[in-house]
Amino acid sequence: MIGQVWTVFWRDWIVLRRRLGRYILARMISPILYLVAFGWGLGRNIKTSHGSYLDFIVPGIIALNSMTISFNAVGTPVNMSRLYHKTLEEYLLAPISVGSYVLGKVLAGVLRGLISSAVIIILAYLFGAHLWPNGWFLLALFLNCAVFAALGLVAAMMMNSHEEMSNFNTYVLTPMSFLCATFFSANQLPAFLHWGIEMLPLTHASYALRQSGMGGKVPIVSIIVLVSYFGLFLGIGICQMKQVRE
Repeated sequence: MIGQVWTVFWRDWIVLRRRLGRYILARMISPILYLVAFGWGLGRNIKTSHGSYLDFIVPGIIALNSMTISFNAVGTPVNMSRLYHKTLEEYLLAPISVGSYVLGKVLAGVLRGLISSAVIIILAYLFGAHLWPNGWFLLALFLNCAVFAALGLVAAMMMNSHEEMSNFNTYVLTPMSFLCATFFSANQLPAFLHWGIEMLPLTHASYALRQSGMGGKVPIVSIIVLVSYFGLFLGIGICQMKQVRE
Protein backbone atom coordinates (compact mmCIF):
# COMPACT_ATOMS: atom_id res chain seq x y z
CA MET A 1 0.00 0.00 0.00
CA ILE A 2 2.90 2.37 0.74
CA GLY A 3 4.14 1.96 -2.83
CA GLN A 4 0.70 2.74 -4.20
CA VAL A 5 0.33 5.84 -2.03
CA TRP A 6 3.81 6.96 -3.09
CA THR A 7 2.91 6.56 -6.77
CA VAL A 8 -0.11 8.86 -6.46
CA PHE A 9 1.84 11.34 -4.34
CA TRP A 10 4.86 11.31 -6.67
CA ARG A 11 2.75 12.13 -9.70
CA ASP A 12 1.47 15.29 -7.99
CA TRP A 13 4.98 16.18 -6.80
CA ILE A 14 6.34 15.97 -10.36
CA VAL A 15 3.67 18.43 -11.49
CA LEU A 16 4.45 20.78 -8.59
CA ARG A 17 8.24 20.52 -9.01
CA ARG A 18 8.07 21.80 -12.58
CA ARG A 19 6.63 25.12 -11.39
CA LEU A 20 7.86 25.22 -7.80
CA GLY A 21 9.48 28.65 -8.13
CA ARG A 22 6.32 30.28 -9.45
CA TYR A 23 4.28 28.43 -6.84
CA ILE A 24 6.38 29.80 -3.97
CA LEU A 25 6.29 33.35 -5.34
CA ALA A 26 2.50 33.17 -5.66
CA ARG A 27 2.21 31.94 -2.07
CA MET A 28 4.04 35.03 -0.83
CA ILE A 29 1.48 37.61 -1.95
CA SER A 30 -1.37 37.07 0.52
CA PRO A 31 0.85 36.58 3.60
CA ILE A 32 2.76 39.78 2.85
CA LEU A 33 -0.50 41.71 2.57
CA TYR A 34 -1.77 40.23 5.86
CA LEU A 35 1.49 40.98 7.64
CA VAL A 36 1.65 44.55 6.35
CA ALA A 37 -2.03 45.32 7.02
CA PHE A 38 -2.44 43.62 10.39
CA GLY A 39 1.14 43.42 11.63
CA TRP A 40 2.62 46.77 10.67
CA GLY A 41 -0.58 48.72 10.08
CA LEU A 42 -3.49 47.90 12.34
CA GLY A 43 -1.53 45.85 14.82
CA ARG A 44 1.46 48.12 15.41
CA ASN A 45 -0.01 49.64 18.59
CA ILE A 46 -2.14 46.68 19.71
CA LYS A 47 -0.94 44.54 22.60
CA THR A 48 -2.34 41.15 23.54
CA SER A 49 -1.73 38.66 26.34
CA HIS A 50 0.63 36.89 23.91
CA GLY A 51 2.72 40.02 23.30
CA SER A 52 2.41 42.07 20.13
CA TYR A 53 -0.52 41.62 17.79
CA LEU A 54 1.94 40.53 15.10
CA ASP A 55 3.04 37.61 17.27
CA PHE A 56 -0.62 36.76 17.92
CA ILE A 57 -1.72 36.89 14.31
CA VAL A 58 1.09 34.94 12.62
CA PRO A 59 -0.10 31.50 13.86
CA GLY A 60 -3.61 32.44 12.75
CA ILE A 61 -2.36 33.38 9.29
CA ILE A 62 -0.50 30.07 9.08
CA ALA A 63 -3.63 28.15 10.09
CA LEU A 64 -5.78 30.07 7.62
CA ASN A 65 -3.33 29.81 4.74
CA SER A 66 -2.57 26.12 5.22
CA MET A 67 -6.31 25.42 5.33
CA THR A 68 -6.99 27.22 2.06
CA ILE A 69 -3.97 25.88 0.18
CA SER A 70 -4.45 22.26 1.25
CA PHE A 71 -8.17 22.32 0.49
CA ASN A 72 -7.78 23.83 -2.96
CA ALA A 73 -4.76 21.69 -3.80
CA VAL A 74 -6.95 18.59 -3.59
CA GLY A 75 -10.50 19.83 -4.10
CA THR A 76 -10.12 21.69 -7.38
CA PRO A 77 -8.02 19.10 -9.29
CA VAL A 78 -10.14 16.14 -8.16
CA ASN A 79 -13.37 17.95 -8.98
CA MET A 80 -12.06 18.92 -12.41
CA SER A 81 -10.75 15.43 -13.15
CA ARG A 82 -14.07 13.89 -12.10
CA LEU A 83 -16.42 16.21 -13.98
CA TYR A 84 -14.53 17.73 -16.90
CA HIS A 85 -11.28 15.98 -17.72
CA LYS A 86 -12.69 12.52 -16.98
CA THR A 87 -9.29 11.32 -15.78
CA LEU A 88 -10.44 10.12 -12.36
CA GLU A 89 -11.53 6.86 -13.96
CA GLU A 90 -7.93 6.19 -14.97
CA TYR A 91 -6.91 6.08 -11.34
CA LEU A 92 -9.90 3.97 -10.39
CA LEU A 93 -9.08 1.46 -13.16
CA ALA A 94 -5.42 1.31 -12.16
CA PRO A 95 -4.20 -1.56 -9.92
CA ILE A 96 -4.19 0.55 -6.77
CA SER A 97 -6.58 0.55 -3.85
CA VAL A 98 -9.07 3.34 -3.28
CA GLY A 99 -7.51 4.08 0.09
CA SER A 100 -4.08 4.48 -1.51
CA TYR A 101 -5.41 6.95 -4.04
CA VAL A 102 -7.20 9.03 -1.38
CA LEU A 103 -4.23 9.04 0.97
CA GLY A 104 -1.80 9.89 -1.83
CA LYS A 105 -3.93 12.86 -2.90
CA VAL A 106 -4.28 14.05 0.68
CA LEU A 107 -0.51 13.89 1.25
CA ALA A 108 0.05 15.86 -1.96
CA GLY A 109 -2.27 18.54 -0.58
CA VAL A 110 -0.43 18.46 2.75
CA LEU A 111 2.86 19.04 0.96
CA ARG A 112 1.54 22.18 -0.70
CA GLY A 113 0.17 23.42 2.60
CA LEU A 114 3.50 22.84 4.35
CA ILE A 115 5.47 24.63 1.63
CA SER A 116 3.12 27.60 1.82
CA SER A 117 3.39 27.65 5.63
CA ALA A 118 7.20 27.58 5.45
CA VAL A 119 7.06 30.67 3.24
CA ILE A 120 4.88 32.46 5.81
CA ILE A 121 7.18 31.53 8.69
CA ILE A 122 10.20 32.94 6.86
CA LEU A 123 8.30 36.14 6.02
CA ALA A 124 7.10 36.47 9.61
CA TYR A 125 10.68 36.43 10.88
CA LEU A 126 11.57 39.14 8.36
CA PHE A 127 8.67 41.23 9.66
CA GLY A 128 9.94 40.87 13.23
CA ALA A 129 7.54 38.26 14.59
CA HIS A 130 8.58 35.96 17.43
CA LEU A 131 7.68 32.36 16.68
CA TRP A 132 9.29 29.15 17.90
CA PRO A 133 8.17 26.19 15.77
CA ASN A 134 8.69 22.94 17.64
CA GLY A 135 7.52 19.37 17.31
CA TRP A 136 4.01 20.12 18.56
CA PHE A 137 3.76 23.09 16.23
CA LEU A 138 4.73 20.95 13.24
CA LEU A 139 2.30 18.22 14.29
CA ALA A 140 -0.58 20.71 14.54
CA LEU A 141 0.35 22.21 11.19
CA PHE A 142 0.54 18.80 9.53
CA LEU A 143 -2.84 17.79 10.97
CA ASN A 144 -4.46 21.04 9.86
CA CYS A 145 -3.20 20.51 6.31
CA ALA A 146 -4.34 16.88 6.38
CA VAL A 147 -7.82 17.73 7.70
CA PHE A 148 -8.55 20.25 4.97
CA ALA A 149 -6.88 18.28 2.19
CA ALA A 150 -9.20 15.40 3.11
CA LEU A 151 -12.16 17.81 3.27
CA GLY A 152 -11.19 19.09 -0.18
CA LEU A 153 -11.47 15.58 -1.58
CA VAL A 154 -14.84 15.05 0.13
CA ALA A 155 -16.16 18.33 -1.29
CA ALA A 156 -14.80 17.51 -4.76
CA MET A 157 -16.74 14.25 -4.78
CA MET A 158 -19.94 15.92 -3.54
CA MET A 159 -20.02 19.06 -5.67
CA ASN A 160 -21.22 18.61 -9.24
CA SER A 161 -19.82 21.76 -10.83
CA HIS A 162 -17.03 24.28 -10.49
CA GLU A 163 -19.60 26.82 -9.33
CA GLU A 164 -20.69 24.55 -6.49
CA MET A 165 -17.07 24.19 -5.40
CA SER A 166 -16.80 27.98 -5.28
CA ASN A 167 -19.98 28.13 -3.21
CA PHE A 168 -18.53 25.59 -0.79
CA ASN A 169 -15.56 27.90 -0.29
CA THR A 170 -17.88 30.84 0.26
CA TYR A 171 -20.20 29.16 2.75
CA VAL A 172 -17.72 26.96 4.64
CA LEU A 173 -14.12 28.14 4.35
CA THR A 174 -14.63 31.91 4.29
CA PRO A 175 -16.56 32.10 7.61
CA MET A 176 -13.97 29.88 9.28
CA SER A 177 -11.19 32.06 7.89
CA PHE A 178 -12.35 35.06 9.91
CA LEU A 179 -14.08 33.54 12.95
CA CYS A 180 -11.91 30.61 14.04
CA ALA A 181 -9.44 32.47 16.29
CA THR A 182 -7.29 33.53 13.36
CA PHE A 183 -7.46 37.32 13.72
CA PHE A 184 -8.98 37.64 17.20
CA SER A 185 -9.84 35.45 20.16
CA ALA A 186 -13.02 33.41 19.79
CA ASN A 187 -13.85 34.32 23.40
CA GLN A 188 -14.95 37.75 22.17
CA LEU A 189 -17.83 36.24 20.21
CA PRO A 190 -21.38 35.91 21.61
CA ALA A 191 -21.87 32.75 23.67
CA PHE A 192 -24.08 30.92 21.16
CA LEU A 193 -21.66 31.64 18.30
CA HIS A 194 -18.59 30.89 20.41
CA TRP A 195 -19.95 27.41 21.17
CA GLY A 196 -20.32 26.63 17.48
CA ILE A 197 -16.91 28.05 16.58
CA GLU A 198 -15.26 25.88 19.24
CA MET A 199 -16.43 22.79 17.36
CA LEU A 200 -14.67 23.69 14.09
CA PRO A 201 -11.26 22.26 13.17
CA LEU A 202 -9.64 25.56 12.20
CA THR A 203 -10.31 26.93 15.68
CA HIS A 204 -8.35 24.10 17.25
CA ALA A 205 -5.59 24.44 14.66
CA SER A 206 -5.27 28.13 15.56
CA TYR A 207 -5.18 27.29 19.27
CA ALA A 208 -2.56 24.58 18.86
CA LEU A 209 -0.32 26.60 16.53
CA ARG A 210 -0.53 29.71 18.70
CA GLN A 211 0.16 27.95 22.00
CA SER A 212 2.99 25.78 20.72
CA GLY A 213 4.53 28.50 18.55
CA MET A 214 4.75 30.83 21.54
CA GLY A 215 6.29 28.27 23.84
CA GLY A 216 3.12 27.57 25.79
CA LYS A 217 1.46 24.32 26.77
CA VAL A 218 -0.05 22.55 23.78
CA PRO A 219 -3.82 22.02 24.05
CA ILE A 220 -3.96 18.23 23.71
CA VAL A 221 -7.72 18.44 23.21
CA SER A 222 -7.12 20.44 20.02
CA ILE A 223 -4.74 17.78 18.70
CA ILE A 224 -7.34 15.08 19.43
CA VAL A 225 -10.03 17.11 17.66
CA LEU A 226 -7.84 17.53 14.56
CA VAL A 227 -7.01 13.82 14.46
CA SER A 228 -10.72 12.99 14.79
CA TYR A 229 -11.69 15.32 11.95
CA PHE A 230 -8.96 13.88 9.75
CA GLY A 231 -10.12 10.33 10.40
CA LEU A 232 -13.72 11.32 9.68
CA PHE A 233 -13.00 13.11 6.39
CA LEU A 234 -10.55 10.45 5.23
CA GLY A 235 -13.11 7.72 5.89
CA ILE A 236 -15.84 9.62 4.03
CA GLY A 237 -13.51 10.22 1.09
CA ILE A 238 -12.63 6.52 0.83
CA CYS A 239 -16.32 5.56 0.94
CA GLN A 240 -17.11 8.08 -1.81
CA MET A 241 -14.36 6.69 -4.03
CA LYS A 242 -15.54 3.12 -3.46
CA GLN A 243 -19.03 4.12 -4.57
CA VAL A 244 -17.63 5.63 -7.79
CA ARG A 245 -15.51 2.56 -8.50
CA GLU A 246 -18.48 0.27 -8.03
